[in-house]
Amino acid sequence: MSALHDYTSQIRWTGNRGDGNATYDGYDRSWQLCCPGKPILECSNDPLLGGDPRLHNPEDLLITALSSCHMLWFLHLSLNAGIIVMGYEDNPIGHGESAPSGAGRFVAATLRPQITLAPGMDPRAADAVHGKIHDVCFIARSVNFPVRITAQYDLAKP
Repeated sequence: MSALHDYTSQIRWTGNRGDGNATYDGYDRSWQLCCPGKPILECSNDPLLGGDPRLHNPEDLLITALSSCHMLWFLHLSLNAGIIVMGYEDNPIGHGESAPSGAGRFVAATLRPQITLAPGMDPRAADAVHGKIHDVCFIARSVNFPVRITAQYDLAKP
């Protein structure tokens, strides 16, 4: 039987310049992401929609969550397969579209991990691990758009 569990968070709007959202240009699209016991993360809207480009936006957070979940499962499943990973870095891209009405959505994502394997490891075996992740990754199983993986491998120097 499946186990149910909850995740909690708090957001706190910080963009009130004094008159609330009385006018479209009269407030900032900024907020704080507050999770109990963790550092506060300052956030804003997508810069295309008037947000601060220096701050994380919801789209950044979604693509980062997807990439992070994939990485953690890759490390776990690689360990189970006897593949030793020495380094992992990803530069994911979320592919979005905006309708004339302003409504937007992700239509796809591409994860582009650069993975360093221990000497003697087989990059083809490591690459096969990626195909198993979408079946178990919490975030990947929750999104309704395709996720493509274009991993590249290096072998660490002995």
